[in-house]
Parts: sequence; C-alpha cells; structure tokens
Amino acid sequence: MTTTASQKKTAASATEESAGNWDTLQRVILPNASQMDTAPLYMDMGTATGIQLPTIGDGDKKQAKPRTISSPTKEAHVEDFLSRHSTSVRSGERVSFGTYFNAFPASYWRRWTTVDKVRLQVRTQGAGSVIVYKSNARGSLQRVDTRRVEGISESHFELSLAPFGDGGWYWFDLLAGTEPLIMLDAEWQGPAVESAPGSVTLQITTLNKTDFCLNNLRLLADSAEALAHVQEILIVDQGTQKLSGAQGFAGVKESLAGKLRIINQSNLGGSGGFARGMFEAVENGSDYVLLMDDDIVVEPESIIRLLTFADRCKTPTLVGGHMFDLYNRTVLHTFGEVVNPYRFQPALPSEDMILGHDFLSSNLRQTSWLHRRCDVDYNGWWMCLIPTKVIRDIGLSLPLFIKWDDAEYGLRAKEHGYPTVSLPGSAVWHVSWIDKDDLVGWQAYFHSRNRVVAALLHSPYEFGGEVVKSSQSGDVKHMVSMQYATAQGRQWALEDVLKGPDALPDLLSTKLPKIREMMSAHSDAVFRPDPEDFPAPKMDKPPRRGHGPSQPSRITLLPWAAKTIVRQLVKPVTGTSADRPQTTVAHQDNRWWRMAQYDSAVVSNAEGTGASWYRRDPKRLRKMLADSARLHAALLKEWPALSMKYKAAVNDMTSIESWRKTFEQHTQNEIK
Repeated sequence: MTTTASQKKTAASATEESAGNWDTLQRVILPNASQMDTAPLYMDMGTATGIQLPTIGDGDKKQAKPRTISSPTKEAHVEDFLSRHSTSVRSGERVSFGTYFNAFPASYWRRWTTVDKVRLQVRTQGAGSVIVYKSNARGSLQRVDTRRVEGISESHFELSLAPFGDGGWYWFDLLAGTEPLIMLDAEWQGPAVESAPGSVTLQITTLNKTDFCLNNLRLLADSAEALAHVQEILIVDQGTQKLSGAQGFAGVKESLAGKLRIINQSNLGGSGGFARGMFEAVENGSDYVLLMDDDIVVEPESIIRLLTFADRCKTPTLVGGHMFDLYNRTVLHTFGEVVNPYRFQPALPSEDMILGHDFLSSNLRQTSWLHRRCDVDYNGWWMCLIPTKVIRDIGLSLPLFIKWDDAEYGLRAKEHGYPTVSLPGSAVWHVSWIDKDDLVGWQAYFHSRNRVVAALLHSPYEFGGEVVKSSQSGDVKHMVSMQYATAQGRQWALEDVLKGPDALPDLLSTKLPKIREMMSAHSDAVFRPDPEDFPAPKMDKPPRRGHGPSQPSRITLLPWAAKTIVRQLVKPVTGTSADRPQTTVAHQDNRWWRMAQYDSAVVSNAEGTGASWYRRDPKRLRKMLADSARLHAALLKEWPALSMKYKAAVNDMTSIESWRKTFEQHTQNEIK
C-alpha cells in the first residue's frame, strides 16, 4: 500500500503539532492470544447500536423501560489480533471499541479529576472510517464525528468532558473499506502536566497460593510499561507453603530485576497482610500502595490506568479496579459497592444495577445502567490503589484479620474527605464468590464481629440502625438450621466486641486456631469427601402427601416460625434420625426454612468437595438461643458507650507505630 507525499506531510505536521501538549491517559489494548475468552471485553464485533429511550412518558404510570437495539455479535478472529495494541479489521467489516477495557469512562474523569477535555488519537493503515461515539447517563448513543482514512493516517479528535455530569462514555468504531483496515494503535490523551507520575509499592498478600503468585509475577515481569513506576513489588507471605521455595521462583525473581521483596510473617489475615503493605509503602517513601489479592489474574494495563487517574484527581483519592470471575471471564462481579447505613451491609448504588453482569450476553452499549456513573463507598482490596498521604493521615487497616477491612477503610477515608473511585477499564480476574459460602463456617465469626465493629465506628444511627436486630435474626436462622458451629462462632464474635477495642490486636494471630478447634467438635462443621462416609439416609415417615419441606409465605411466616422453634426446643430427636440422616441436601438447597424441618441431614458444602452431618440438638439449641438473646441485649444496651470507646481507640489501633510493634513481633524473615 502506497502513501502519498501529502499524506506523509499531513501525518508529520499533526505529530509535530501534538508533541509535548498531550499525555496518554488510556491506551487501547487487546487480549493475549492465549486469553481469547476475554475478547468481548476488549473489542466488539457487533454493530454500533445502543439503547433506545422512550420519547414520551405518562407521569401517572411507570415509564416504559429502555429498549435494547442489537445485532448478533460475531466471534473475534484470533489471527486479526496483531499485538496488544494493534488489530486488523477485515474488508467490509466493522468493529467497535465501545467495550469495558477500551471505551473511555468520561464521567469519572470529569467528576474526580482536573481533566476537562480529552483527545482521541488513532493511527491506522488502509482505507476506511473512524467513527467516534458518546453516550449519556441513560445509555443513549450519540455519534460525535466521522473521519475517512487512507494509507498511513493519524486521526485526532478533541473532545469535551462537559456533557458527562452524571455518566457516559466515549468510544470509537472502525469500518474497513474494500481492503483490510489496520489499527496500528490508539489512545485517549489529556492535557500534559508538568509533574512526574507517582511511585507505587505493589503489594500482594498470600496464603499458600504459590501458583497464583508466580503467574502474576510473570505477567508483571512481561509488562515493563506497567512496572515503570512501581518502586517495589512486595509479597507478604503468611502461609506455610512459602513462595520463595516454589519451583520456578528463582527465575521469576531474576526477571523482576531487583524489584521483588518478600516478607514472611505470621498469619495476621488479609488485614494484617494489607496493613503491612501500607506500612512498607509509607516507610519506603512511595506515593501510593497498590493492594492486590493473591488468587487473581491481573490485567497489567490496569496498573498504569489506576496510577494515571490517581495522579490527576482533584484530591487524594483511593482508586480501585473491578473484579471479573476468574472461571467465567466475561462476568463482572459488581460495578461498585456502598454500605447501606441502616442495615450496615454491602449494597449496590442503584436499583437497576445487577451482580454478575455478563458482557458476552449484553455488551457495554446495550446495557443502560453501565453508563450511569457509579459512586462508591469503598473498593474491594482485590485491587485498590491508596495514596500514602491518606495512610499517614487516617492510619492503616483495622486489625480485623479478614472481612470488612476494605469497607471500613473506605468509610473512614470518606469521613476524612478522601473519596474512593471504582474505575471502569481497570480490573482483575478473581476466584468468584459463587463457589464459596463464607457466612457459614469459620469465617462467620469475622463477618459478624467486624460488621458490628465497623457499625460502631461509622453507623449514623444511635443504636446502629438494624444491626443488632439482623444479627440476632441471623443467629436464630443458623441455630434452627442445625448450624451450631457457625452460631457458636457468631456468639464468640459478640463476646469479643463487648470486651472493647483493646482486645482486637491480640486476637489477630490467636483467634483462628481457637475457632478451628471449636468447630472440630461440631458435626455440622466436620466435612468428609464421600457420601459413603455417612450412614445411608432414612425417613421414619414419608413426607406428607409426597411433598418435602415447603417455604412459608409472608403471611404464614411468623406463626410457622414460632411453631417450628417450639418444636425444635421441646421435641426430642427420636427414631432412626438419632443415628442416621433423614436425607441429603445439596448446597444450593441449604435454606434455613428447609433445614428447620429436619432432625438430621447430610449437607454438601459450596465448593462441592465434601459434606457434613447436621444433627438437631434441643438442649444445645435452648442454651444457644438464651446466650444469643443475652449477648444482643447487652450489645443494644452498651451500644452508645461502646461506640464512643471504639471511636476513641481507632487512631491508636490503626497507627503506624501500633502496627510497627505487631510486625516486629510477627515478622519471620525477609527475602530481597
């Protein structure tokens, strides 16, 4: 393909004109050839269609929902991906970069940064068209500009961020002519700034997940640009299977050219591991710490995007990435989270947002709620960039071991004027919650205790809103479900809360072994891998009219629950159910109202790796119900005073010096 002198001159003058005036904000990227199952997150083969909104509505009636206009999405051709930044569009075909990783989240840049305009630069080879689009907060698509290209071309589009107050994105499509059109590269740019990018300590907390850690270290080693401003990669290893002893570690360490450091310390949970990352980032003078989980696969470009965004924020801001399902890679866990202040539980910021959105089923342009800016209270620490200025001001993580540490920190930062942004286009793939049930088992203690601690610190309601009521309701559900180990852990949680904040640091390394020991004495928490490990199920009486347990309706719930609890409290376990299970129950059917109608059952776990034997015990139930009532009454009575104690202690518990003493006590060794 030939290039005319005038085209060369135009390209050269455009390059000269743009030099030094614009900085890269976000590069267009493409998946590796080995990860083609993620292609819909990078490039869309469908037509440039979007959401059709109703033009009229009746104020007395609910307006019609937006109607999606779509065309069948074609499979991307793996051979068309030429590199991480270049692709070929086949003759007569059209591709869109209105995708999760390549559309530009204009409303986030407008709201949180000093950037007020951007420029799209697209370099192409061949004949065709570059078509620029934008959307508004309702997801309505609008064409902005079209540029015909021939030969080797560099197209520039200067675009205002003014219309994006509540939401909206920019993106572009490529349309090939009679011959293939090659995108050489493309990027979104912002006005140049004089200051250099901040430095980052990238920290991963791990517990016996050496394969995941090695894989992510290899990804980072292969991404020199992502590591350009990473001062140090810090692995806080709290496991018994040490990363430094894993096969292949020496080669990975060498490939990172001296940037890797490992700290081996006692198991202080996620909060102890991440607090170590915060501590070390402050100590080594980094501008930011980037916290990441160990059981993830990172999109390395996300590191650049988080840093670029954070550097341009109007005020120091926590900037987090999203989480996709590691085993179903086009499924987004959540677009953002807040804490419901009355229930004090994680919640979605808007009613139309859904959990587990699959971009393969509905792409960005077809999903209206993805265009509304999502403002959050916190971001999960699977990937979250935190300015060390914030850490020096408000402290490190609370010593919570696991659960609620990220949410509490986001709320604490918000109260001090430091917002959190979950930035679209920045993400990791993480092991999904689908195959976990951490509200049952040993983690129930930490869920229950830390939720109450966070509410004592941050609830705007005098007695914590619905926290005490919902906690006691949860206890009852676990107890009538024969989940006595879980209920015992939850009661230990309240006992420790009532002891006050001074007890928390000492529990970091001591509580989990005690919980595991307690649970080993409860049959509902002892898992066996094979059905043959249990006696064969047998019912003394067949189910009434051939029907098994049924869920009570809202109308019948209260009398049914009262009758069921009375039966569980006073009726002894008789017949064969005292010695063998009545039935087997799959994990997805393990609901409190169903389990409450049995005396004995073998129940499988969420992971599908085993099952445990639930056995009704009226004597134990009577004692646990009484203990739960006593503890919740004490919590309600002491709430105002406890809240004041925890608030008064939070600065000391989270201070650098307090954590320094903990780390000195629990550090085993360091490897550089």
